[in-house]
Amino acid sequence: MYLGRVRGTVVATRKYAGLEGVKLLVVEPLSDKLANAGEPHVAVDATGQAGLGDLVTLVGSREAALALEESFVPVDAAIVGIVDEVTSAP
Repeated sequence: MYLGRVRGTVVATRKYAGLEGVKLLVVEPLSDKLANAGEPHVAVDATGQAGLGDLVTLVGSREAALALEESFVPVDAAIVGIVDEVTSAP
């Protein structure tokens, strides 16, 4: 599981059968200090409520493929939570 910030949306007129009606969002991975931690990538929004600028938690790999109602869809990242606050030790 990792943190990310939603930076944009992706519009796809054709999707894999299990992805109809699922939002695709561009997410920038972040460290626990909220610093950039990698290249932006596309994630499915399993919460259905994430939006531009939101701080979110994501899962990758197999867990991402299982995060949607239609399990085992071909995705590499899924938003599974919207973060209210992050507190980390100095």
